[in-house]
Amino acid sequence: MTGSDTSSATPSSFRLAYVPGVTPTKWVRVWNERLPGTPLELVQVPAAEASRLLADGGAEAGLVRLPVDRDVLSAIPLYTETTVVVIPKDHVATAAEDVTLADLADETVLHPLDDLLDWEKLPGSPAIERPATTADAIELVAAGVGVLLVPQSLARLHHRKDLTYRPVLDAPESRVALSWPQEEPTPDLVEEFIGIVRGRTVNSTRGRAVTPPQPSAKEKAKAKAKRAGTGGSTGRKSAPGKQTGAGGRRGGAPKGGQAGGKRGKPRGR
Repeated sequence: MTGSDTSSATPSSFRLAYVPGVTPTKWVRVWNERLPGTPLELVQVPAAEASRLLADGGAEAGLVRLPVDRDVLSAIPLYTETTVVVIPKDHVATAAEDVTLADLADETVLHPLDDLLDWEKLPGSPAIERPATTADAIELVAAGVGVLLVPQSLARLHHRKDLTYRPVLDAPESRVALSWPQEEPTPDLVEEFIGIVRGRTVNSTRGRAVTPPQPSAKEKAKAKAKRAGTGGSTGRKSAPGKQTGAGGRRGGAPKGGQAGGKRGKPRGR
């Protein structure tokens, strides 16, 4: 074969897509510690476009929101987010620690076009128009137009001093997953990132080959001392003066006599 085979060459970087609200910082830090020679490039993408980006090869893997097309993408669910209602700070619902959908029955509930929740039926009353984005809906909440239900991470992402939020106990929830294009076998760098998000250690037998852990200097010294104590043999030395002779007698005792003392005469009757 002429030319170089690039199919098995290690990529110069690893591209990781992530959707708004997801924070990949901790996993990126572990990646940089374990694979300093392979930079990790973050690619931010709207939630609705993440699956297409991965399918088109725009990133090796992505932190996305489910569902995804399982005929095209593989996915490992990571966690489920609490749904909250974003409200003005002077809203009556701030008196409670959490609310239910029934508590929102009299509210105008904004439903942006990029909504991430799988609703069977929206609570409350719909607004006249649907906001284009969650960011637009946040502005409307601040203007007193209505309230907004979103995953908690998005409420934090769009934080404003004049707004707050409360958990909604019975609302649909959003699940975050690690996803990548279906290939057989899974690329090595994707396997590396799967191991990181699953908490596998650097010496895990899965993923790339790793060097077996070497004993520390303290462990080596302890092993050396143990070998010296046994004389390097499988048997154990007896203490001086207590060696066992033939027939099981202890050294230093006369034949037929008692060890460690004179033999007395028989006592007369």
